[in-house]
Amino acid sequence: MSTSMNRALRREYLAAMGVSTWVLRSRPAPAARPAAAVGAAAARLAPAPAVGPAPAVGPVTGLRPPDAHRRETAAAPGVAREATFDWAQLRERVAACTRCGLAATRTQTVFGTGDIHADWLVVGEAPGAEEDREGEPFVGRAGQLLNSMLRAIGLARETVYIANVLKCRPPHNRDPQAAETQECLPYLERQIELLQPKIMLAVGRIAAQNLLATETAIGRLRGQVHRFGERPTPLIVTYHPAYLLRSPGEKRKAWADLKFARAELVRLRATRA
Repeated sequence: MSTSMNRALRREYLAAMGVSTWVLRSRPAPAARPAAAVGAAAARLAPAPAVGPAPAVGPVTGLRPPDAHRRETAAAPGVAREATFDWAQLRERVAACTRCGLAATRTQTVFGTGDIHADWLVVGEAPGAEEDREGEPFVGRAGQLLNSMLRAIGLARETVYIANVLKCRPPHNRDPQAAETQECLPYLERQIELLQPKIMLAVGRIAAQNLLATETAIGRLRGQVHRFGERPTPLIVTYHPAYLLRSPGEKRKAWADLKFARAELVRLRATRA
């Protein structure tokens, strides 16, 4: 977090996430002692600097590109169709998409939002009811919590790019089906190619498992630097804000994930300087 961030504001963000902060309480005044004794004690003791908990450090995993399991399927031509699209062309293609049955039940597509030159890419699962109405990812209570999570590490929502694996809402917010994901992932992959983020944050089990082409539980995917695609882009996994709203006790783990992602980006920038 930037040293310029106001500490009171930082505590407010952590409180919004449900993460408690330590506050140093004043000690009762000691009984008067001779001046010489006080001076000697002051010379021996110096206040230790306050430090926060270190982010969890996990191994770097060399997972295959997430589209490897689709290159032998009929979805491969879909990748080629979007390979040369710019942002405007891609948005138009998504808006008119009828590749799966979700086109018949959606209100509108949810393309993505944010800075198309951002270092950070946040990827969620799929639009919910509010996102389907408004056409923007992560709105409502989950979106507000995501905004607080980002601000807690010094990021404003408008300075990152936010997208979903699916561009249409599954009915009743059910999990995406394999065929739906297979048809929609080429859109996200083209967004990533255009954006070329420095780091990706996958929020939620379904986003993480689809991006990493794995069925590993999210608890085992956390705390590691994964790699996405052929570039390869560092990818960190954390919990979905909607899950954190249902399970507030897990917010502290999400805070550790955010610090871990921030530390990894700092490390990358230092190695490239």
